[in-house]
Amino acid sequence: MSNIPLSVPSLMGREWEYVKECIDTEWVSSAGKYVELFEEKIAEYTGANYAVACVNGTAALQVSLRLAGVEPNDDVIIPTLTFIAPVNAIVYNGANPVFMDADNYYNIDIEKTIDFINKETFFKNGFTYNRSTNNRISAIIPVHIWGNAVWQDTLEEICEDRNIAIVEDASESLGTFYSAGKYKDHHSGTIGKLGCVSFNGNKIITTGGGGMILTQDKQLSEKARYLTTQCKDDAVRYIHNEIGYNFRMTNIQAALGVAQLEQLPKFLKRKRHIYLQYQDALKSVAGLSIAPVPDYAENNHWINLLQIDSEIYGEDRESLMERLANNGIQTRPVWGLNHLQIPYQNCQTYQVTASERLVGSSLCIPSSTNLTDENIKKVVSHLNG
Repeated sequence: MSNIPLSVPSLMGREWEYVKECIDTEWVSSAGKYVELFEEKIAEYTGANYAVACVNGTAALQVSLRLAGVEPNDDVIIPTLTFIAPVNAIVYNGANPVFMDADNYYNIDIEKTIDFINKETFFKNGFTYNRSTNNRISAIIPVHIWGNAVWQDTLEEICEDRNIAIVEDASESLGTFYSAGKYKDHHSGTIGKLGCVSFNGNKIITTGGGGMILTQDKQLSEKARYLTTQCKDDAVRYIHNEIGYNFRMTNIQAALGVAQLEQLPKFLKRKRHIYLQYQDALKSVAGLSIAPVPDYAENNHWINLLQIDSEIYGEDRESLMERLANNGIQTRPVWGLNHLQIPYQNCQTYQVTASERLVGSSLCIPSSTNLTDENIKKVVSHLNG
C-alpha cells in the first residue's frame, strides 16, 4: 500500500456517532431519518430545490437521463474524456453516446459542441436530430471534471433553443460554485434540468458509495423518488405501475454523509491549500505544472493534475508514475478515452484532438484532504528528481 495515497476519505467528524445511532435504533436500510436529512442538507448547500438520494452516482445519472426524456435509440452528447460511468448510463437507457473533445480544463469543449449542434444537426417538429444517424439528440451531459465547472452560459442557450436537455454530471464538483457569468453564485449541478453528485470513497465527501439527484423541479424530484424506490404505487399491497429500480441510499450511508457534509467547509479550505502548495512548489521545476482551473468558478480542487512536458522535464508520464510508486507515492493517469474503449469504438465522435494530448501528458497526484504539508514536500521532492 502506498505511504501517500491518491485520494482517500477523512472520517474525523461525527461519523461514528451517527452510524452508531442507526445501528442502535436498527434503522440501517433505505428508511430512517438520515436519508431525508442528508437530502435536505445537500439541497440547502447546493441551492437545489430538491435532492434525491441514490445508491451511487451512476444510478443517479441513469435515472436522471430517463427523467430528462432520453429514450431508446436517442443520441446523447458527452465528452470522451470522463470516467466511463455517465457513458454507461446513456447505454443503460438504450441510447447512444456522441463523443466530444475536451477544453484546456479537461471539460467538454463548448465551442466544438456548439459547432457540432449548428453544423451536424437539424431541428424538426420541436426536436434536434443528428444528420449522421438521424437519431433524436435528447440530452447532453456536461461533466465537471476534477471539480472544474463547465462554462454553461452559451451551452444552455443553444440547448434551450434546440430542446436538448442538460443533465450535469457534478460527481466530482461538490463545493464548486460559479463566480462569474449568468450563473454566478450557482453551484455546479444546479443549472441543467437535473444534476448528479457522487459520494464514492475517493470524493471530497463520502458515504462509502452513494449519489444524489439535484433538480429545481418538484415533479421531477417526485418522479425520481418514485423510480428509485421500485415505483411503489401502493407500498402496502405492492402495486407497481412502472418499472423502477432499487436505487435508494441506505440510512447508514446517509448518516456518514451528514457527518461528512458538516466538515465540507474545512475540506474545501484544505483542498485549496494543497492546490496552492503544489502550484507554488512546481513553478521552478522545468517541464512540470499544475493544470489550470477556470477563473469563472470557485473550484473544489478535488484532484490535482500534474501536466508533464516530457521533452523539457526529461521523463515521460509512465516512467514518472513508476518512480513515484517505488517511493510510496500513489498516482494515476487520466482515464482512457471512452471513444477508444472496446464497447464504444463504433460510436460517433466530433473533432477529438485535444483529449488525446491531455491524457498523454497528465498525471493525477495525491490530493486527499488529510494530506499533510510533509506529504506534499515529499511528493514535490521526488518530482524535483
